Amino acid sequence: MPPAATATLTAANPTRYRVLGAISFSHMLNDMIQSLILAIYPILKGDFNLSFLQIGLITLTYQLTASMLQPLVGLYTDKHPKPHSLAFGMGSTLCGLLLLSIAPNFAVILLAAALVGTGSSVFHPESSRIARLASGGQHGLAQSIFQVGGNTGSALGPLLAALIVLPQGQGAIAWFALAALVAIAVLWQIGNWYQRQFLSRPAATRKVSEAASPVPQRLVVRAIAVLLVLIFSKYFYLTSITSYYTFYLIHHFGVSVQASQIHLFVFLFAVAAGTLAGGPIGDRIGRKPVIWVSILGVAPFTLALPHVNLMWTGILIFIIGLVIASAFSAILVYAQELMPGKIGAVSGMFFGFAFGMGGIGAAVLGVLADSHGIEFVYQICAFLPLLGLLTIFLPTIEHPRRKAA
Repeated sequence: MPPAATATLTAANPTRYRVLGAISFSHMLNDMIQSLILAIYPILKGDFNLSFLQIGLITLTYQLTASMLQPLVGLYTDKHPKPHSLAFGMGSTLCGLLLLSIAPNFAVILLAAALVGTGSSVFHPESSRIARLASGGQHGLAQSIFQVGGNTGSALGPLLAALIVLPQGQGAIAWFALAALVAIAVLWQIGNWYQRQFLSRPAATRKVSEAASPVPQRLVVRAIAVLLVLIFSKYFYLTSITSYYTFYLIHHFGVSVQASQIHLFVFLFAVAAGTLAGGPIGDRIGRKPVIWVSILGVAPFTLALPHVNLMWTGILIFIIGLVIASAFSAILVYAQELMPGKIGAVSGMFFGFAFGMGGIGAAVLGVLADSHGIEFVYQICAFLPLLGLLTIFLPTIEHPRRKAA
């Protein structure tokens, strides 16, 4: 978007921190529920005698459900906005959560995971749109506020699982339905705001923010391809942590299940902190430098991780989470600026691809863990951040913001 147009929009639409706070809070509840599935894998593995491959298939089911539907949801709602779709999507998550609490076998667990994935397929592209509408021109900041809610929820899930679900068993999952109900109430109010601020305005004013891409179409295609490769490297690696880090700690260092959940919480807390920092830094210095540092810059730490003791594992995993998490907000806003006017479609494509890579990664890494051992997974994944070298092919499409005099 031209600087003058951005300035005009920012002046006319100040940053709506209450809306950003509400959508971030809802993101926290949504992703807390999602991470709960990951956190109870030790329970499910023991109760249903599951293999690592079956554990990976659970992740694959809910992430592929989300990844296949998210771009379609975003594309549809770009043309046909549905202000209360967020609340209805959370209703699907609620149903999946309740089903998971009473699932009698592996097939029903997969169905429950699919329902949670369907809810996420609606939540992520639509809530990302809300964040941009409420940004007041501070797009990186808005995406970071939105994303940090999700990362905080992802960190809380394992902690709450350790405190509530692990001691009481599978049925205790039903208590988290209360979180889904709260999220539905908040998302309904956000839908009302969206209705008033966007859908009630004259059609002509809704397209103010649309503009031509700042680079030729061939560069857009190349840049999107590079960004998707970077998303692949980031989420394949993140999946190795979120799905199998607890098993790695238990097997490699002999820690207890609850202690492993605390370690996972530390990693996810670092991810939340890195996410919050990445967007505002991108607004200040530009998205491309943030992408450089967050993907390629984490490589020395991932390469060292499989070869250190428990204390250094904890230190390195915190640094890895902090650095690598700053990438997504920068990548998403960069892509939105490459394809202005297609916010839902771009958000759905990138969230969907991220979920899909996470799901495929979980299944592939599960096969490797079954056949070669859990340590081998981390030895292989350590090289993934080196794909950050491809950032050199991204065009510079922005100028860093300067502090006001």
